[in-house]
Amino acid sequence: MNPEITSIQMFGIKTPIIKAGDDIVQIIEASLQAADLVPVDGDIFVLAESAVGTAENRIVRLDSITPGEKALSLGEKYCIDPREMELVLQECDEIFGGVPGAALTITKGVLSPNAGIDASNAPEGYVVLLPKDPRKTSENIRMRLEQRYSCRLGVIIGDSRTQPLRLGCTGIALGVSGFVPVEDARGSFDIFGRPLRITYKAVADNLVSAAELLMGEAGERVPCVLIRGAPVKMIDESPEMPTISMEGCMYFGNVIKCRKEDFEKENR
Repeated sequence: MNPEITSIQMFGIKTPIIKAGDDIVQIIEASLQAADLVPVDGDIFVLAESAVGTAENRIVRLDSITPGEKALSLGEKYCIDPREMELVLQECDEIFGGVPGAALTITKGVLSPNAGIDASNAPEGYVVLLPKDPRKTSENIRMRLEQRYSCRLGVIIGDSRTQPLRLGCTGIALGVSGFVPVEDARGSFDIFGRPLRITYKAVADNLVSAAELLMGEAGERVPCVLIRGAPVKMIDESPEMPTISMEGCMYFGNVIKCRKEDFEKENR
């Protein structure tokens, strides 16, 4: 008997430069038509957060920002434009350290440099903030695309992040609609028949990482990737991205928490 072969296809969708107020769904539809691509059941769309944020008018001119004392101090400490630092303070849930060029924050429940604020792929003198509600936005985009193409689809709004002690960026899902973003693998068995006890599969994050290979980080103008054949569990919901507590996080509980305490002492 031949083993079952599973294949995944990815299509990078080139678009015009997306501007504030653009209808991103209309742009995706036109770009799909230009590429002669028609979505089918089970396809997953991965969208870059900077493109979505720009379309949602989450773009800010730095000259319009007046930094406060804290932003001036932290901006100097971490070599960040104090106007951008002011936006970081406004956008993040918490800030507790950093390195030259990046302040380490928790934003929308996840670790994020500079509150996810993106100066790349933004016009000169502007920055792009994260979408206001990535889960809701992904749901709205999915419903419109499903209505247009009469099939079941998934949508991810993704971003890139660095991993502790690793050089380079991988993908992270900020908002998901239409499929299960994290699958519980506990109770399944490894190749030697041992049951898995703590394993969860980061399905959505892995799909964003794969899409990043086509999206790139510079001027590729591929803010959307269509993934076909991904082994996901489709649902008619838009689940929140599962998170764990700070105390239960291996990185945060053992290292970052100590840095946070030092940061708070220094900035009292």
